[in-house]
Amino acid sequence: MSEIVLVHGSCHGAWCWRDLKPELAAFGHRVRAIDLPGHGQSPCPIEEVTLEAYADAVLAAVGRQAIVVGHSMAGFAIAAAAQKAPEKIERLVFLCAYAPRNGLSLVDMRMEAPRQPLLAAIEKTEDGMGFVFREDRIRDTLYHDCPEGTVAYAAEHLCVQAISPQATPIRLGANYEGVRKSYIRCAQDRAIPPEYQETMTAGWPDEDVHALPLGHSPFFADPEGLAALLDRIARGT
Repeated sequence: MSEIVLVHGSCHGAWCWRDLKPELAAFGHRVRAIDLPGHGQSPCPIEEVTLEAYADAVLAAVGRQAIVVGHSMAGFAIAAAAQKAPEKIERLVFLCAYAPRNGLSLVDMRMEAPRQPLLAAIEKTEDGMGFVFREDRIRDTLYHDCPEGTVAYAAEHLCVQAISPQATPIRLGANYEGVRKSYIRCAQDRAIPPEYQETMTAGWPDEDVHALPLGHSPFFADPEGLAALLDRIARGT
């Protein structure tokens, strides 16, 4: 069985993997969900939250070697980690995530997409250093297909997202390119346009691209189905 490290997206934390962790453990995998700096139980001054700090947090969570799953903006965090220490990464799994390209920031890629549905769902903090999700938009944008109670649970935990790591161009090279990768598209995603998820994986081997008929939070919408898919990816089947 595999060691699996779960890395959350914008404004989230380890809490969002609540329902997925036991499903993966039932397959026999060793599972760890982490809080990136400035999220959840990992407090950090917003001016110290960087893309490099994200990468270091991912690597600190890995034992000898792990499959690292990154949701949404965490595609950048896990890619940066693979560039720094590829020997610690068995496989990267991008879960309806940004699959970065060298020299671009997440903001660059978000604006490259044919639509920017997130822009209407977020608002900057007064200091301009972060953003939060608008309470009246989180259901429709993030959790529209999730069970009753999900929105209330998430609203208690969502936090400020630092802008700096998302505005930092990523530097990727041979280390990152040499790591095995899989992508899971979500066909009903209302945060990252599904058509842009297809664009980001153009040219990837068919066996490394998977699809789920879900929105942006499949770990809440169908944790059992997502766990089964991650198990198949881990087993290489």
